[in-house]
Amino acid sequence: MSGFVVGKFAGAGSVDPLSGHAVPDVCEGVPVVIFRRLLGEVLRARRMRQGRTLRQVSADARVSLGYISEIERGQKEASSELLASICAALDIPLSEILSEVSDAVALEEAALAMQLEDLTADPTTGPRPGDVVASAA
Repeated sequence: MSGFVVGKFAGAGSVDPLSGHAVPDVCEGVPVVIFRRLLGEVLRARRMRQGRTLRQVSADARVSLGYISEIERGQKEASSELLASICAALDIPLSEILSEVSDAVALEEAALAMQLEDLTADPTTGPRPGDVVASAA
């Protein structure tokens, strides 16, 4: 799956309360990878690996604690300036954070592709509107 997806999103990183499995982010019925959520996960993991609190990073980055918390939870987009301040406070090069997020995006895209393959290969789902069910050779 590639390209840009525009539309209404649902499921934003939520978890199915019955199964405990992650519910994929969905845009107009199509599973998508949400960059801000993965960026937040990487930033939180790196901060916690350093044994630092949100309050410490907030003070060093000169960014409100609440805003950094929202970024870590994938609820807010971080501007390039804000991201640079957070990376400086964590003493981690921006390129390293972006590389780690890029790896996470690639893994999630691969997992989504596998899920889509499983759905289309499942004989119990049957043909859907728009599916090619017969072809002349």
